[in-house]
Amino acid sequence: MKLPVLSAVLAIGLAASAMADEMKMAVTTSFHNSGLSEILLPAIEEETGITVELLVVGTGQALRLGEAGDVDAILVHSRAAEDAFVEAGYGTHRREIMYNDFVLIGPEDDPASVAEKDGIVYAMQAVAAAKAPFVSRGDESGTHKRELDLWELAEMDIPRFGDWYRSVGAGMGAALNTASGMNAYILSDRASWLNFGNKGDLAVLFEGDAMLFNQYAYIPVDPERHEHVKADLTDTLEAWLVGESAAALIDGYTIEGEKLFTFNAQGS
Repeated sequence: MKLPVLSAVLAIGLAASAMADEMKMAVTTSFHNSGLSEILLPAIEEETGITVELLVVGTGQALRLGEAGDVDAILVHSRAAEDAFVEAGYGTHRREIMYNDFVLIGPEDDPASVAEKDGIVYAMQAVAAAKAPFVSRGDESGTHKRELDLWELAEMDIPRFGDWYRSVGAGMGAALNTASGMNAYILSDRASWLNFGNKGDLAVLFEGDAMLFNQYAYIPVDPERHEHVKADLTDTLEAWLVGESAAALIDGYTIEGEKLFTFNAQGS
């Protein structure tokens, strides 16, 4: 008579054990759209036993999920916002993992002549001067924040922009689809662009400026603020992300022979 009870206890114990090896991580749409998550997640599970559930959002929303304790860790790319998150006590620390760069995409015939400019700020000014269609993510993502920084450096006041500027409030893939449909300019991370299948008449028109550097960082949510956070799993995941397996997969990930990310974690 006691066997069913024992079986039930064992089942509950096994289920709890399985749940203990699951964690949630908020990541940017640009990271997810790159396709790299499909390479990393199976390796993480195989080598650490951790199943990582991704919540794919913009950087701003990822930080808010971390603040609320709705995830165990975040992987984002907006340095100022990341530092503020850690300084406010929501994250234990910030660990750089990898980088790529932003690129300015636009129509191949380049009506604003951005490809001729000597810097990205001048390129953005050229788009505005020509009133050429421009698509903004408008979602508080790391990409959107960088775009806003560039407009500020270009001394452009966004509220005064005309109909040529379209803010879509969407992720990188959706924003690129809109730009393709409008034959418009857009700022994108290189990885999302390379993995984007609906390029239409768009092409990379400006790249290589130091202002376009794009660093990704891992931040565990502080368990002292949210006690349910799985700190043991976030520590294990971090150790894996800065290790040799992650380095090989990140550096080895290419599309059409072009490398999408460069591993640069310190202390690996």
